[in-house]
Amino acid sequence: MIVRFGYVAMSVELENASPSKTMTMASFVKLADREAAIRRLERIAEENLQNTLRLLKHNRYLGVHVYRLTSKLIPLATHEDLQDWDPYPTLAPAFAEVGEFVREHDMRVSFHPDHFTVLSTPRSEVFRKSVIDLNHHVRMLEAMGLDGRATNNIHVGGSYGDKETSGRRFIEQFRTIEPRITRRITLENDDKTFTASETLNIAEEAGVPMVLDIHHDAVNPSEEEATALWARIRATWDRFPWNVEHANSPLSLPPKLHMSSPKSESDPRGHADHIDLEPLIKFLYAIANTTPAIDVMIEAKRKDEALLKLMDDFREIEANGGPIRIVDGGTIEVRG
Repeated sequence: MIVRFGYVAMSVELENASPSKTMTMASFVKLADREAAIRRLERIAEENLQNTLRLLKHNRYLGVHVYRLTSKLIPLATHEDLQDWDPYPTLAPAFAEVGEFVREHDMRVSFHPDHFTVLSTPRSEVFRKSVIDLNHHVRMLEAMGLDGRATNNIHVGGSYGDKETSGRRFIEQFRTIEPRITRRITLENDDKTFTASETLNIAEEAGVPMVLDIHHDAVNPSEEEATALWARIRATWDRFPWNVEHANSPLSLPPKLHMSSPKSESDPRGHADHIDLEPLIKFLYAIANTTPAIDVMIEAKRKDEALLKLMDDFREIEANGGPIRIVDGGTIEVRG
């Protein structure tokens, strides 16, 4: 089984490369010239995109093929008071340059829209804003010229006092969204409300791939072990529209895991600086014989440093004769 590892948005190894520089609305409205204020927003966004490209080149140097883009590339992009602003024409060259590098080096990139993007909400206004936010993420991927392998990962959302009803509402409201958006959505179990098995049931009915978060499953467990659910989770990727269209092709997208470790005993849901190897390697060993390839997003506080440390842990296993082969700086083979 080939396993590629990625990290989230920021680098602690590369200096002065934040892709999330921003401006608050309070700062925006203080500027007397609105057009000048918009130009400033666009300059910040261009710098964010330039830093994204720097990060992707850094990843290429390290041998890292999986990366989560920050949702904050364009400051205030979906703010209600700026709905007359279309930043995409001005930013088109910068977006295109990022997308060209991703395509040239066959990288897997994704977004994880913020927690306020909730499709299970009973409030029509929250749902409306959630769809606006998802559309914004899709527009960024389209501006990069990226195909259906570039996805937006979300959670089911809140239970609002009745988890079953909320899950049903998610499915019903999901089906009202245009396919251009829904074809790029993946669904992840969360750490407080919807367990892996509950999320899987919804993902199967909605027809979207499920991203299994091992840490979330540990603090918000299902009755079934994650390994027992894996065959069904893997099958949701087989039904992913992109994979259906590219079945048995090198272009097909492998399943994805999220991995983080508890920050402390007193804060088990918080993310630690690095990754505890044991839960991850135990899961990878368990699925190695059934899964040809998988990608793992590391959600550790120390970002790419945590990935590099994890790769050192795998090198030690390999050196001691374990069933691991290092492929490159961000990829291993787990031998079943």
